[in-house]
Amino acid sequence: MKKTLNDLTKEDWNTLFPIELVDHNPEWKNIYEDEKNRILDKVEKEKILRIEHFGSSSITTIKSKPYIDLMIEIPKELLFDEKLIDEFAELGYSHFKVPARENIAEYSTFGKGYNVDGTKEQVFHIHMCPKDNVMWKQIDFRDYLNTNYKRAKKYENLKLELASKFKNDRGSYVLGKTDFVKETLDIISGKTSEQQRV
Repeated sequence: MKKTLNDLTKEDWNTLFPIELVDHNPEWKNIYEDEKNRILDKVEKEKILRIEHFGSSSITTIKSKPYIDLMIEIPKELLFDEKLIDEFAELGYSHFKVPARENIAEYSTFGKGYNVDGTKEQVFHIHMCPKDNVMWKQIDFRDYLNTNYKRAKKYENLKLELASKFKNDRGSYVLGKTDFVKETLDIISGKTSEQQRV
């Protein structure tokens, strides 16, 4: 039986797809728009309420993995809807269910561009959830870093440090950014001032 992305272990992902950061590419915005249009052409309009480009490739002043992250808002009743998942499969996406953790409710992710032999095409990650999922705060994070160069550079420096330390440990790389993201969201919400974090 042919191996699929769902058959890969955590170790496989870490070995086959190491963390690599590159300079921001202005073309990423166009790649995102093209993919957004492909999705909207394929999926019924009432199923998709909003699509946003987020993640580091949407922050213009910092290095990033050359991946396009999309956040898609869907009606709550369509979370894990099999027909919707099938529509994304027809667009080349593999579906993964993200279990609930801490204050984040479970949601769907989709990936495209990875091959089981470790080669990559243009990689896309979709995070799909209703609007009340805390994942949507990532849009606030994106907007804040795009208008606060100093904070964005701090984030870039942290990412470079983590990428060097955890090149083959995707989980630790992501976890290593958690406190910075939380601190930034606290700044945005006014719970703390940036001066306190300098």
